[in-house]
Order: sequence, then C-alpha cells, then structure tokens
Amino acid sequence: MLILKELNRLLNDEEGLTTVEYAVAGALVAAAVVTAFTDLGDNVGETITGLCSTLDNAQASGGSGTGCR
Repeated sequence: MLILKELNRLLNDEEGLTTVEYAVAGALVAAAVVTAFTDLGDNVGETITGLCSTLDNAQASGGSGTGCR
C-alpha cells in the first residue's frame, strides 16, 4: 500500500514538469536567436558586397575611391 501511495504522489508531482517546460522554452528561444543572427549576418554580407561593388564601379569609371580589393 505504501508503494502505491508513493507512486501516486510521484505521478501527481508537477515540479519536474515545470523544469522540462523551461528547458523547452529555452531551446526555442536559442533556436530563434540563432536564426535571427544567421539572417542578419546574411543581410550584412549582402550589404557589404553591394557597397564594394559600388566602390569598385566608381573607381573603374575614373573615381578616386579605394574599392574593396
């Protein structure tokens, strides 16, 4: 009877569940941060490439720019 009472108490204990919920929420936040920074890095790379192309074109057409070489 004591074993059944202890098993019932363990099944109804929700303290461990909140820990799992926090772990899942933390993993989702981490995934969102990684995705955001990956997209941001791609956008920054494209912007720098565009600026370098503009500077290279200005230098090729006789400008005094230094370019990105």
